[in-house]
Amino acid sequence: MALIIQVGAMACCVAAEPEAAELKVGVLANWGGQQAERRWQPMMDYLSERVDGARFSVVPGSFEELNQAMLAGQIQFIVSNPGQYLHLSNQFPLSWLATMRSRQHRGTTYAIGSAIVVRADSKIKTLYDLKDKTVAASGFYALGGYQAALGLMRQFGIDPESYWKEIRFLGFPLGPLVFQVRDKNIDAAITPFCTLEKMVERGVVRRNDFRVLNPSRPEGYDCQVSTQLYPNWSFAASEQVLPHITKQVTEALFELDASDPAAIAAETLGWTAPISQLKVIQLFSNLDYQAKEVNNWQPIQDWIEKNQHWGLTALALFLMATFYHIWIEFKFRQKSDRLLQTERELKQKAIQLERLHSAAVVGEIGAGLAHEINQPIAAINNYSEGGLMRLQGQTQPDTEMVALLDKINQQSKRAGAVVHRIRGLLKRHETVLEKTNLLDVVDDSLDLLKLELERHQIRVQSKVNGEPKFVMADKVGLLQVLVNLIKNSADAMAESPQSTLKQIFIEVSFNEELVTLSVTDNGPGLQEEPHKMLASFSTTKEQGLGLGLAIVSDLIKQHQGQFRIDNCPETGGCRAQFSLPLLMD
Repeated sequence: MALIIQVGAMACCVAAEPEAAELKVGVLANWGGQQAERRWQPMMDYLSERVDGARFSVVPGSFEELNQAMLAGQIQFIVSNPGQYLHLSNQFPLSWLATMRSRQHRGTTYAIGSAIVVRADSKIKTLYDLKDKTVAASGFYALGGYQAALGLMRQFGIDPESYWKEIRFLGFPLGPLVFQVRDKNIDAAITPFCTLEKMVERGVVRRNDFRVLNPSRPEGYDCQVSTQLYPNWSFAASEQVLPHITKQVTEALFELDASDPAAIAAETLGWTAPISQLKVIQLFSNLDYQAKEVNNWQPIQDWIEKNQHWGLTALALFLMATFYHIWIEFKFRQKSDRLLQTERELKQKAIQLERLHSAAVVGEIGAGLAHEINQPIAAINNYSEGGLMRLQGQTQPDTEMVALLDKINQQSKRAGAVVHRIRGLLKRHETVLEKTNLLDVVDDSLDLLKLELERHQIRVQSKVNGEPKFVMADKVGLLQVLVNLIKNSADAMAESPQSTLKQIFIEVSFNEELVTLSVTDNGPGLQEEPHKMLASFSTTKEQGLGLGLAIVSDLIKQHQGQFRIDNCPETGGCRAQFSLPLLMD
């Protein structure tokens, strides 16, 4: 029973233990993210054991990534060089806890500097030889790199920003800086202190292939350096961290033994109290350095610089997809507009076909009516001729009666001719080409339209040029053409004011091979493009079918002729003209 109570009590205690807080420590990954995790995770495990209620983990990153992470509250501690501390302290409150003692150089706390590396066979011997050369560094904020080198160049009276041809920032890891020099892609590389020696130790490059400009080796140090040395990396905490945790972390760092696996992995002999940053402050002061605002887009820009081919490919695909989408949308709208236009045209043609059907019925009725009228006209003609014969057979005929019957006979013949022409226009017939006098066709068309022309007070003037000749044509077809053209001109001028002089000019010109006939009026002229007027079902009349000019054009083509219509500048009206080949003797 006692055992059960004891176990229950232990379970309650375990359940009551608070969950450990997850604390992130940002670490400058100058040799890459994986290497940074291998180096610093043992240190995080060490702190997790020594600090109550906390579990630490590594967040490797570049200068810009760590700046963003700190400002966004994604990390609570940072292990970096004093230069980055000063950048961050201008924007975010930090507490400097400890400075690292380097495992090299007898545990010194001054282990940050720059080595300017060139090829051993390079003609560059001094800093002055870097004029108009291409130089690379890990990043703008690198104290043990670009910043320290800027200070050195200023000491020599050189303004690097205008002295070098180009400065390239390659980011982390540091290896590519040396490789770029080896492969002659750049003239010199600004590397952190001991970078070249570490790469030689790992066997990735040979020491004899490189030189360090402005070299020096301070007493007790293992590597060559071009600049003066600055305080080593330090451990800092943000204001978000609770004071008792900050205190425990500081105590744990100070108590770290040099033989501890965490110290060995981190390449440190331990930690000491924060040392003065005066040398770094003086460096930035001499450079007139102003801390740059953190650019939230910097990681994206860095990624694009490192992966330009992928970025260009993605941009090309995006542009292609955009243009393809625009093209599809354009074609879709084009098809939609075309379908809507076709639907409207079909509706219009349905109405026009209905009118055409009505016109065909009227034509049939008109042809029948003309046939019926022709009978009484023929009777009048016969009676008048019979009356004349009787009167003329008398010894003393009544001259007035003879004259009256003669007029009746002439008018009946004229009415019969008119009816005959109307029947010829209305009835269906096969095209019959015969020897035709075009001037007679003009006269017949004017006779058919005489009443309408007189009703609208339209004067017609005719003119013939050249020697008249015959054409081989369908007389009825040509009559349809002329009636249509003259009727169109008359309709166009019908609504003109009564005071306006309305005229139609018909001109027939004969030359050696062709005859040209033109019908010109002084009406309002064409309201649309000529080619549109010649299309079937195209009309400007409210009750028009839009077939007249299309039929005219078709009939003229059947006669191997040419037809055109346009506005006439001389009269301000419309001019319709066609040409036909003459009948050769």
